[in-house]
Amino acid sequence: MTPSPLSPAHCPVLVVKIGSALLVAPEGKVRREWLASLVADIAGRIQAGQRIVIVSSGAIALGARRLGLPKGGRASLEDAQAAAATGQIALSQCWAELLGEHGITAAQMLVTLDDLEDRRRFLNASATLRRLIALDVVPVINENDSVATEEIRFGDNDRLAARIAQAAGAGGVVLLSDIDGLYTANPKNDPDARLVESVARIDARIRAMADGGSASGMGSGGMLSKLEAARIATSAGAHLAIANGTHEHPLQRLDETGRCTVFTAGKLGKGRKLWLAGRMTARGRIAVDAGAVSALARGSSLLPAGATAIEGRFARGDVIEIAGPGGEIIARGLSEYDAADAARIVGLRSDRIAEVLGYAPRSALVHRDQLVLL
Repeated sequence: MTPSPLSPAHCPVLVVKIGSALLVAPEGKVRREWLASLVADIAGRIQAGQRIVIVSSGAIALGARRLGLPKGGRASLEDAQAAAATGQIALSQCWAELLGEHGITAAQMLVTLDDLEDRRRFLNASATLRRLIALDVVPVINENDSVATEEIRFGDNDRLAARIAQAAGAGGVVLLSDIDGLYTANPKNDPDARLVESVARIDARIRAMADGGSASGMGSGGMLSKLEAARIATSAGAHLAIANGTHEHPLQRLDETGRCTVFTAGKLGKGRKLWLAGRMTARGRIAVDAGAVSALARGSSLLPAGATAIEGRFARGDVIEIAGPGGEIIARGLSEYDAADAARIVGLRSDRIAEVLGYAPRSALVHRDQLVLL
């Protein structure tokens, strides 16, 4: 069997998304034995050196049962919000207890679409995720459905998982679902349907294979949402797999059988920078000297010492252009500082930032992970 690009040996950080139908039984209770088996799989991967981020559905389904709400808590936006607020406590407690049995600390993060679309808030979320990962903590993420409205919702946790992969710098995403992966046709209706094992490009032919419905009726994401998640993840340099999670020890089973659909991303990390270069406009510009141009070409971050001038009005997290000595635009990235503070530290060594600003949260003007050469 070809080594999986999502194995601990090839993927240092992995996002695992669990759908509502896997985690919550039809009567509205947590499938605790199944969840315990998944947590055991997660503990094994952590022992092998992989860091895990969990995106967990289930809060609305759990809360709806406790509140006695019809249609699984989805009869109205108000019902869904109330169910989410109630169920999230039970969901986070369950994850914390089961992970704790393996000596693993869990952390909860609730986000909305705006939190990851707004660049400053995205950077804050990213910094929190990366710090938790560095501390060997397992972040458990869910959409903040208790406050989200239709205008600021992901609508499903498939796409949320892909965006979280971007924020966490993950090399892979596994969407555990109630189906083995993407089929050439709906396997429930077509006996000749075949599992598509690998997808290098999401085109019209691939989209035509997708079914937009959620088989369980409990979740909100069908195959179309998973394709969109794959597009987001692969554009960020992360492989994405759709795999069947209905069996106990689903990650172990995935390792043993390899049965899934993998959407490949090419060179890891490059896609994220291409996304940054191609989908955002610049709010300002930093001019740099020849030494900085050479350093950037070697893959370094842009440090204040290499900057010569600041142009425009921008905030931390805004996209800025980086111009060489001749005025040519050589790179684009996300600024780590507001324009006013950036202007005050132009040309300074990083160890003098605190002296000038009174604080020194970041040594770089633009970090290499948030920068792309043009």
